[in-house]
Amino acid sequence: MRSRTLPLLLALAATTLTSPLPQQKTGLTAASILEISPSTSSCANSPAAGECRTAHQAGPFINISFTNFGIRDFPTQAALLSLILYESGAFKYSKNHFPGVPGQGTRNMQSPEFNLEYATWLATVCANCGISEVEVRRAEGEGVEAVLGLVNGDEWGLGSAAWFWSTQCDPTVKQGLREGTQEGWEAYLSQCVGTTATEERTAIWRKAMALGSW
Repeated sequence: MRSRTLPLLLALAATTLTSPLPQQKTGLTAASILEISPSTSSCANSPAAGECRTAHQAGPFINISFTNFGIRDFPTQAALLSLILYESGAFKYSKNHFPGVPGQGTRNMQSPEFNLEYATWLATVCANCGISEVEVRRAEGEGVEAVLGLVNGDEWGLGSAAWFWSTQCDPTVKQGLREGTQEGWEAYLSQCVGTTATEERTAIWRKAMALGSW
């Protein structure tokens, strides 16, 4: 996520997560992820030690993030999964290694300022997310890598795209994603994420959309 100045569009009090890991029995499956990105089948010879996750490992946490943030429609889920797959190099990376921006990470590669906002949100809004305001302030004082460490575990690192969609995207952008059009996909990237719809990005999105459902 590139640094932007868009203000929060969701008041922090509007959403409360009561549990970071509710039970989820339906929705996105590892099989669907593998159809889109076969390389997520294994972490053998991973280029970044400790950062890689397979489809089977990542899928449940992404699914849970959809539940936590009320993302029920397939087109939006497909777009967020596509973003995560691209930004993380098919779940191989949880930090920015190229060119190596300090503090940039999570699976949608949020900038340090958004990671601080995310950590603060989890500490002040989520009732049972395991992050306290004291921890956030301490990490902020230690630097951007410490802040990233608070939100870069599997639960929150794989849930960051859903949080970003929920708190940073304009309602018109969200509606465009729900419609499942390429125009909506491109508007999401340009107006919310702050990047362009390259052919490589869009190819992943098209493969996801071609599934039609999970």
